[in-house]
Amino acid sequence: MKILVVDDEQDVRTLFEQRFRREIRNGLFTFSFAYSGEEALDYLHDHASEVVLILSDINMPGMSGLELLRHIRQEYGAPPPTPPQVMMITAYGDDDSRQQALALGANDFLSKPVDFVALKEKLLHLTEHEN
Repeated sequence: MKILVVDDEQDVRTLFEQRFRREIRNGLFTFSFAYSGEEALDYLHDHASEVVLILSDINMPGMSGLELLRHIRQEYGAPPPTPPQVMMITAYGDDDSRQQALALGANDFLSKPVDFVALKEKLLHLTEHEN
């Protein structure tokens, strides 16, 4: 499963690569990283059919994760190819962002700090349904 992680924090790459080391080595997950909403859209223009899941931070400078989600749903909302799943991540547990993300078509919503055990379970569940 190809996963695009979108977060303006540069250390997110190291964190995901450490937490999912075994799954990456076994070829279960492939991660790509974008450090802004704009960079994520550029990546999707070239790789949309490959990306199965997008994990996006909501609070980023420039284009927010909610704006990115809106673009993704407008451009990649209907088959073909199958639209990617989108999980939104935020440091704030505020219901406004959650409701807005869900209204824009987010498939799930996670809070920071990310519970990697729970995230891994969700990703493995998605992988089972993908096959």
